[in-house]
Amino acid sequence: MASRQQLPEREVTEQAAEEVGEEAMGPAAIASAASVGLSLYYFFIRGERQLGTFIGLWPPTILAFASYFNQRKMLNKLQSITQPGTSLRNAIDSMMGNR
Repeated sequence: MASRQQLPEREVTEQAAEEVGEEAMGPAAIASAASVGLSLYYFFIRGERQLGTFIGLWPPTILAFASYFNQRKMLNKLQSITQPGTSLRNAIDSMMGNR
């Protein structure tokens, strides 16, 4: 198996993007699925349609917050790379955890 230094740059950046996405969206996806289940429970089983509809509006909000925080994390990493005086190689190495 090739080490990170031997992988082409494209593969390394794709892997990093997938890891960031999985890390940020894991709890949000679970919370969204739970709120969908809870809204179905209230809407159909308990018969409280207004409460079920209200809870059904939570998943897009939860996923929007998760997306926002994921984008902020990527922006911070991008800004740390593009700081003056930072070489591109040093910035990528520090971002990938090699330093």
